[in-house]
Amino acid sequence: MKRIAALGLLVALFGAALLFVLTSTSNQARAAGKNSKKHPVETGPALEATPLDAIQSLPGFKVERLYSVPAAKQGSWVSMTVDDKGRLITCDQYGSLYRVTPPPIGSTGPIDVEKLEADIGGAQGLLYAFDSLYVVESERVKKPQGLYRLRDTKGNGQFDSVELLRRLNGGGEHGPHSVILGPDGKSLYIVAGNFTRTPDPEKSVVPKIWGEDQLLKRLPDGNGFAANLLAPGGWVCRTDPDGKTWELTAIGMRNCYGIAFNTFGDLFTYDNDMEWDVGLPWYRPTRVCHLTSGSDSGWRNGSGKFPSYYPDNLPAAVNIGLGAPTAVAFGYGTKFPAKYQQALYILDWTYGVIYAVHLEPNGSSYRGTAERFVSGQPLPVTNLAVGHDGALYFTIGGRRTQSGLYRVTYTGSESTAPAKPQPNAEAEKARDLRHQLEAFHGHADPNAVAAAWPHLGSTDRFIRWAARTAIEFQPVSDWQDKALAEKDPESLLTAMVALARCGDKTAEPAIVAALNRLDWNSLGHDRRLELLRAYELAFARMGKPDTGIAKSVIDRLDEAFPAHDVDADRELSAVLVYLDAPDAVAKSIALLKTAQSQEEQIWLAYVLRTAETGWTMANRKALFEWFQRAAEFRGGHSFPGYLREMKADAVRHLSADEKTALAEVLKDRPRASAPLMPPRPFVKKYTMAEVLPLIQAGLKHRNFDRGHEMFAAANCFRCHRFQSEGTTVGPDLTGCSGRFNVHDLLESVVEPSKVIADQYRATIFVLADGRTVVGRISNFSGDSIMVAPNLLAPDEQVAIHRHNIESMRASPISPMPTGLLDTLTQDEVLDLMAYLLSNGDRNNGMFH
Repeated sequence: MKRIAALGLLVALFGAALLFVLTSTSNQARAAGKNSKKHPVETGPALEATPLDAIQSLPGFKVERLYSVPAAKQGSWVSMTVDDKGRLITCDQYGSLYRVTPPPIGSTGPIDVEKLEADIGGAQGLLYAFDSLYVVESERVKKPQGLYRLRDTKGNGQFDSVELLRRLNGGGEHGPHSVILGPDGKSLYIVAGNFTRTPDPEKSVVPKIWGEDQLLKRLPDGNGFAANLLAPGGWVCRTDPDGKTWELTAIGMRNCYGIAFNTFGDLFTYDNDMEWDVGLPWYRPTRVCHLTSGSDSGWRNGSGKFPSYYPDNLPAAVNIGLGAPTAVAFGYGTKFPAKYQQALYILDWTYGVIYAVHLEPNGSSYRGTAERFVSGQPLPVTNLAVGHDGALYFTIGGRRTQSGLYRVTYTGSESTAPAKPQPNAEAEKARDLRHQLEAFHGHADPNAVAAAWPHLGSTDRFIRWAARTAIEFQPVSDWQDKALAEKDPESLLTAMVALARCGDKTAEPAIVAALNRLDWNSLGHDRRLELLRAYELAFARMGKPDTGIAKSVIDRLDEAFPAHDVDADRELSAVLVYLDAPDAVAKSIALLKTAQSQEEQIWLAYVLRTAETGWTMANRKALFEWFQRAAEFRGGHSFPGYLREMKADAVRHLSADEKTALAEVLKDRPRASAPLMPPRPFVKKYTMAEVLPLIQAGLKHRNFDRGHEMFAAANCFRCHRFQSEGTTVGPDLTGCSGRFNVHDLLESVVEPSKVIADQYRATIFVLADGRTVVGRISNFSGDSIMVAPNLLAPDEQVAIHRHNIESMRASPISPMPTGLLDTLTQDEVLDLMAYLLSNGDRNNGMFH
């Protein structure tokens, strides 16, 4: 699997094959078995759910297509649960509920599909528990949006009682979603997207002090999408079976659809990206998040999304990349090998993938890796559930696309006996400590400060979070003096974040004085970022400090800027420009001219657009010349709008005379297709046989900065994310040294077409009207398929009607270009490989 996955490295385009088939009834019956007696197969040509020959699974696993949903009668299924008799209950996104009795495993018998007569539908969340069917009505098909409890009071198998437990203000695909059973077996958890207001919860373990917390003027979405939606964003609430008392447990997601508990009672979700932000410094990929008590995952409006290193949000356990997350579930109860019983299964609707995420303890939290478990062309997966028979069931559909029901079973030779997690005393101890601290969340407790304070400096970020949250629920007067007197650097930083969030304006001078005590040079990378964020929170919440306080910060930070660290320079530029540091503009302009990635350049321009002082005419001209060059950049659908608004903000700071003098560079240039980095002359044609031995002999005395420069020179940042730079048009290369060996890493660059992974293979569509389209599916709705022919310009798409597809085939040529190394000298090649293999760590021994 590593060998195959390596093929997507270091480049730009990757294609996802797409297959919509018009076939006869006989084909449908042959692939899926007989349909339900209650819904016989229609005669004549009919659309069918994705056939099995278009679906891939891991060795040893078998996928069956049990049912192709007749769209005209039963719509497109998006939610699913298992009742007490092992039957499946599903729901059409815009229609009714259905009860499905699948045939026994190994049987070719019929599947029974029954429409339920309950007066409710449009559910994006279903749960059978407490002798009831809980329904999250999201689409307002028959009832207002909300959480409902359905009961069969007559014992006839129909849910005749429909009770609204609580109205939910929001709907649609960013509305309320899944409902699941709590780990105590006595509670319900409900998740909602960022278009849904919190449901006036009676309790909250999230401190109700959240805000946008932007130091610089935030820009809303470049197309005005959701421009007025602010924090807290997506949320999770807990309630009792009768839905009487609600408690807010987590916030800050964009639009997660599914949630699931592991065996230790820890909650996970698969959160959505904002694909329109691709190419921008605030883009965040789809990711698996561990939602601890009181957690904030950092979604904010428009350009305000928190980077993962901000201490006032929690990082992902696994970054996935571009996608459209739907349901999640653990494999508990499956008759699978132990590894897959313990896996978290997450669904990507757009690219048709079910990932098995393998989580391992990381302190009191987790980190993991994602493995493609099932994928298809197309396979718009919407939901999944573990059946009483030990099989994994999943549905495809959504947005009125062709829907179907599938079953996954294990047919290999490994043991499928019920598995238990491997004991890990250290992880258990860390989790227990976190849970002890979380017990203080949501209320004042005279013991909380004493119990939590020693853990503000923990090396475990999730324990620090739990400790800070416990303290934030206590009166500020109980701990402010203790916070300001703290001497341990990490504890001080955590305490100052808490005080900035909870204190008032009068505390600002003391916060700044406390932060000023810390020596920049003695702080490591992570603590430097925490320091800068603590300053930002104090200023964002308490206002711009007076001149003397501002000067004290400038005096401490100016000599550190630039730090030649992308993350640190991002925050240093923002703080120093905000404080009107005399040299901040000149230094930021100098960085703008040398920044290697598109995202890094855009961030510096984003900061500079707000600067009011420190300008020279030469630097004004340099900024607007950059805006002209930026017309060559590419990104998501909102990308041009953001750049347009950034430039407009910068223009507003010009005087009339400056506008006249800069008239030529203020003109907009048409967008053009040009590389981010200038072309380089050909050096030589490299081969595996030539380069591999040089790397295997050991990389020593390499140049880190030149490796970073070569990564940019090959235009890798245009498509790949590495650490905090780049985009996710291609796979995220962070941690590639731990996933791929040297041979595979190099071969994927030098010989990209030797083996092409399915998820990155380009697909050639031959259409009935004579056109040929090569590209990657980006979205689909009903019969319309959107394909991006040029992934360097993801906002430029072609619409294909599935009935117009005459044939399709996989391209034998990798979408990754050849010759990426051929403009580099041998030393530059070795520096680039060292940069990748070090995982971007300039302190790695390869650079000593």
